Amino acid sequence: MALSIVFLAGCSDPTQKWSLYDVSGHLPDLRFSLSGEGNKTITQQDLKDKTVLMFFGYASCPDVCPTTMAQLTEVLENLGDDAKDVRIIFVSVDPHRDTPDVLQAYVNAFNKNAIGLTGNEKQIAALARRYRVAYQIEKPKPGDDAKIYDVTHSRGVFIFDKTGRARLLAPDTEKVEVVTQDLRQLLELTRASKS
Repeated sequence: MALSIVFLAGCSDPTQKWSLYDVSGHLPDLRFSLSGEGNKTITQQDLKDKTVLMFFGYASCPDVCPTTMAQLTEVLENLGDDAKDVRIIFVSVDPHRDTPDVLQAYVNAFNKNAIGLTGNEKQIAALARRYRVAYQIEKPKPGDDAKIYDVTHSRGVFIFDKTGRARLLAPDTEKVEVVTQDLRQLLELTRASKS
């Protein structure tokens, strides 16, 4: 079960036609400090010059997260050679079960260039607040194993350009072709602005 994320209408450049939600100027730039594989600290600086597709979930999610990972992997496959400039970031809201190594193994099953990240409860809560993501961890039912509990979380993929600016928000129900089209347009736009 997942909660819907609040989508924002953004002020956009009238020359750009986006199919996804344009959040330019409505969400903060990419900024985080979390733990990756081997407990290595990963920050936005490690993704410099990469377009980032970030979403929140947890590794034992039964439906939304594996579907989203599979769809984003398909988007990158559709991009062909341009995929080298894009990274999927999967942030776990369930740090008690999702260690950095467990997360990396999870995302590797879908895409070897994806990065699984987590942190302590305070770090996750701060990042979720920053991007207006809602999540809740239920207490285990009486008599159940302490590691068996439900997690609910917002859906949606945050897309940041290679300078770290929040640009687009994709519903997890969006078609792969639509996300591919807007992502390709964003990559071309940021390439053109550099030249």
